[in-house]
Amino acid sequence: MARLNVVFDFGAVLFAWEPGRLIQQLFPAHAATDAQATALAGEVFGHADWRAFDGGLSEQGDTAQRIHQRTALPLPALSEMIDNIGRKLQPIATSVAALDELRVRRDAGEDIGLYFLSNMPAPYARELEQRHAFLQWFDGGIFSADVKLTKPDRQIYALADQRFDLAAGSTVFIDDMAVNIAAAQAHGWRGVHLPQPHALRALLWDEIGF
Repeated sequence: MARLNVVFDFGAVLFAWEPGRLIQQLFPAHAATDAQATALAGEVFGHADWRAFDGGLSEQGDTAQRIHQRTALPLPALSEMIDNIGRKLQPIATSVAALDELRVRRDAGEDIGLYFLSNMPAPYARELEQRHAFLQWFDGGIFSADVKLTKPDRQIYALADQRFDLAAGSTVFIDDMAVNIAAAQAHGWRGVHLPQPHALRALLWDEIGF
């Protein structure tokens, strides 16, 4: 029987990430309604400028300047937001508990591999590594900025296969973004789309048959 590999995204899967709410809190004059906040969050975090930051191709200051020029959001507040996101990413307790269950089963001898694949700027990645000991439970992982590739680029899934000897049919990927799941499935992995983090355990256990 092939080893079961479970690959976790971080934002909105293991760590709380609500970009629309963050934008509404920090820029209320620009995002008075939920719809405006969602749209503005898309302009900030869904644009190529942010993907370049995720991919290690842009520094924090350059990223803030480019977003400011596009959106007219005040640069000082924008820079402060970008500087502080890494510190504000907090673990989702139910998701960490599900990861812990898998870790216990692995450590008891079940053939399970635990990995992560996260679009994450380098400063935030280093912050999480320093602050959260449970990241040591993983057998390995990839932060996008460290490899200059981002999801849903198929190359990042292929790199994970190469680094961690992942077998496509027995690799299950969990992500909150449907586009990332679709890319993983096109690559041959199994996918668990997670629109709400509280559903992680139920959806994952259903997929892997635990």
